[in-house]
Amino acid sequence: MLGEQIAEGRGKRTGRRVLSADAGGFKVEVSFEGTGKLLGVDYMEIGTYWSSQRPDGSLYGEGQGVVIAPDGGVATWKGAGVGKFGDAGAVSYRGAIYYSTTVPKLARLNSCACVFEFDVDPQGNTHSKLWEWK
Repeated sequence: MLGEQIAEGRGKRTGRRVLSADAGGFKVEVSFEGTGKLLGVDYMEIGTYWSSQRPDGSLYGEGQGVVIAPDGGVATWKGAGVGKFGDAGAVSYRGAIYYSTTVPKLARLNSCACVFEFDVDPQGNTHSKLWEWK
């Protein structure tokens, strides 16, 4: 069951690089940075994911990142998702991520499966939302 929304963030794509380009598809790496609020805690985030095109034109990707609170507390995440292209180069992903942290205010994340929406507009602006999956 989908639980409460526990995070929302906005940011900017900071880099892209082609890892492979074959007649049957491609694989790219994307980096981004952003800010937001996670379990009521302000954060700055840095993340990188790779994404490849599947035979039906959809996308599959895996990523990892670091969330840093203003007091220096850190949480890391790893996840995977599926996506699709939108108009003018926009892209939209849905998937799940898992956190690891020693920060007391974020400790709940250690035993939480989280589902996400991650959207990138044609200008490279990102918007993410995260829910606890109960």
